Amino acid sequence: MLRIETDTGWILVEHPEHARLAGKFAEHWGNSEFAAPEPRADILTAVARHDDAWSRRDAEPFLTPQGRPSAFSRELVGKYSAFEEIDLADYLAVRERAADIVAADNPYAAIVISMHTVDLVTEQADLTRLSEPDRALHRAFVERQLHLQRKMVAALARNPAYAEAVEAGRLFRAFEFLQACDSLSLTVCVRYPAPIPLRHRHPRRAGMPAELQCLPLGGDAYRVAPYPFDEDELSFALPCRIIEGSVFRDQATFRSAYASAPGTTLEIRVVR
Repeated sequence: MLRIETDTGWILVEHPEHARLAGKFAEHWGNSEFAAPEPRADILTAVARHDDAWSRRDAEPFLTPQGRPSAFSRELVGKYSAFEEIDLADYLAVRERAADIVAADNPYAAIVISMHTVDLVTEQADLTRLSEPDRALHRAFVERQLHLQRKMVAALARNPAYAEAVEAGRLFRAFEFLQACDSLSLTVCVRYPAPIPLRHRHPRRAGMPAELQCLPLGGDAYRVAPYPFDEDELSFALPCRIIEGSVFRDQATFRSAYASAPGTTLEIRVVR
């Protein structure tokens, strides 16, 4: 879940909807200055489906100990702490399913999703407050993910259609691309109020890497500069639910409010 606090409650966006928005950004990436990703279809699948594993948990959302919706919020943008509002074992169980769900249909996409997962729980996570048992759980999870990546890479390397695509540099570029689209979607899904760079620098067609900045314009409109998309203005409907009440007394009350909240959309615009 992702959350936006309002004067009367919360706007809540489920993780898979955030990922689908990231996938829509990915579909439009590519113009005279920035090339589209390759292999395009596989990478678009990775971006759009990287949070499929959250569907079950988001369908029955949880509260924090303070009675707020347990969710990714603007406070975590740019300084992501994976374990802030969810039990570590539960979090890793969701993340373990992320690549598994996609692997049967598209192993290349599953590799890229697993790379993203490992980055989330290592480079982007604060591990300093983990207990020793949790550290062991974390190490075992990372080792399983790396083993899964090696296994799928070795299998695809024997396929002439993917032999070059699974070279380390190509995979790393695909991973960086997923993270760029993911970070843009996270930024708009929580209405981050200040300019912020997308994750990683991205190569221009001319060869020089560029840092892409997302600048809020108000009214769910954002400018990305330099601009990587194929149309000067993009508009997307982001499904969400709006619930009344800032704090809930118990899980049952919150889930009832969430289940009864009518579905609506936010109109997300991205402009040159």
